[in-house]
Amino acid sequence: MADTPAPQTAAPGEGASENGSNFARVMQSWQNWWRQDVIGTVDQPAVIEKRREDCGLTERYLFMTAMSGGIAILGLLLSSPAVVIGAMLLSPLMGPIMGLGFALAIGDYNWLKQSARSLAWGSLMAVLLCAIVVFLSPIQTVTPEIAARTRPNLFDLMVALFSALAGAYAMIRGREGTIVGVAIATALMPPLAVVGFGLATFNWTVFSGALLLFVTNLLTIALTAWGMARLYGFRTTLSERNSLYQNLAVAVVFLALAVPLGISLQQIAWETNAQRQVRGEILDNFDPRSRLSQVEIDFQSDPVRIDATVLTPRLQPDAETNGERALSRELGRPVDLTINQYQVGTSATAAQQAELSATRAREEAVARERAENLAQRLAVVAGVSEDHVVIDRERRRAVVRAKPLPGATLATYRVLEQRISATEPEWKVEMLPPARPLPAIAFADDEPSAQGQAALALTAWAAQRIDLPVLIEGDAAQAERVVALLAEQGVAATAVPGRRNGGVQARWGEPEE
Repeated sequence: MADTPAPQTAAPGEGASENGSNFARVMQSWQNWWRQDVIGTVDQPAVIEKRREDCGLTERYLFMTAMSGGIAILGLLLSSPAVVIGAMLLSPLMGPIMGLGFALAIGDYNWLKQSARSLAWGSLMAVLLCAIVVFLSPIQTVTPEIAARTRPNLFDLMVALFSALAGAYAMIRGREGTIVGVAIATALMPPLAVVGFGLATFNWTVFSGALLLFVTNLLTIALTAWGMARLYGFRTTLSERNSLYQNLAVAVVFLALAVPLGISLQQIAWETNAQRQVRGEILDNFDPRSRLSQVEIDFQSDPVRIDATVLTPRLQPDAETNGERALSRELGRPVDLTINQYQVGTSATAAQQAELSATRAREEAVARERAENLAQRLAVVAGVSEDHVVIDRERRRAVVRAKPLPGATLATYRVLEQRISATEPEWKVEMLPPARPLPAIAFADDEPSAQGQAALALTAWAAQRIDLPVLIEGDAAQAERVVALLAEQGVAATAVPGRRNGGVQARWGEPEE
């Protein structure tokens, strides 16, 4: 019987060696595909030329950056996201910031200086215009939209990072457009506008926080553009030693970014854990069937302010005292705890109904606070005390009789009313001005000119707020036409004899007895 050959076994390590060889072949294949089918399809000279064009310090660039900043600060003051988005559509900041990254990638320091100069002047123009708008505005309140841009955190960095990745990819592949610019401006223009707000109001906390957020996002976008350019084969012409210095400089900038962001991230983690501790500690003071409807925590105040709403079958009079003591010990900071307790039945339906009632109560409180804030702002712009402001919350109507202000015309009071109305679109705001002189109404042919139309609108606005007769004097035919146009707007006016060259004059009559 023939001998059966023994089965051959692989030597130890041969399987691992073969797996390593396969992995190396896969990586080599991937690298070849990336060089030939990805990097090889990028027209690098065309991309660089296009990026250089977008970095110029031109009149259009400065004007559009300033206008974008002006629109952004108005949107932030009005807490209107739609207006802020409109500012982002105009912002041309993407060009010089991306230019910083691409110039760094290819080692062109003349281009780098040009991009930095354009960015610095554009940012300065936007900040100064925003500061002027805020300084002249009667509204200088830190709105939620403004406050959101004063505390840099990891999520702000992620917005800038993803925007930069999308922007750099679109530019390298030749698909950039307005949408890419909006993505970049999302991380830059609102913080820049808030820097102007802090400068105008001398608010160092707002100014420094917004400036840190702007610089952080700017460096993140520029360095991300640098990384994407290097990934797609854009190479520097520097010597090996200078390239090492460049890489070290980039690493130092990233480390410098990590310090403030790390501190901010640590604060976010602490606040997240604190919120969990607050919810648990509050519920520990109540029946297990109780429900925590709402918790509002202000970590910036000292002591930490906590306002909670609890739906419980049994009221606990010592809950606030016990909760404050326990939370102060847990958080390591003094706590001011307020618990609004609502006694409900033990059924799920009763708890849901109570929660709905509590929600309505909160909405009512918010509406009341908003009305009080509106009354305060109206009192400030009208030059009177809050007692002179009439607020009708049911009809959402606010009325104030303005104090005569030196040099103020009817047009001035109308602009003030429009500014307040723009912040409260759901309210009807009326400012009753003093009986200042009515304007002349210019005519072109047989109809009011453009200037006359504006004067006509101002006359109608004033007549609806001042209880005095309106007299129109001048050419008979033109005066009758003005009377008819005012009647269409619900204003009764009377034509009286008089002579005026090139138009008619509106004036107040004597009060009726």
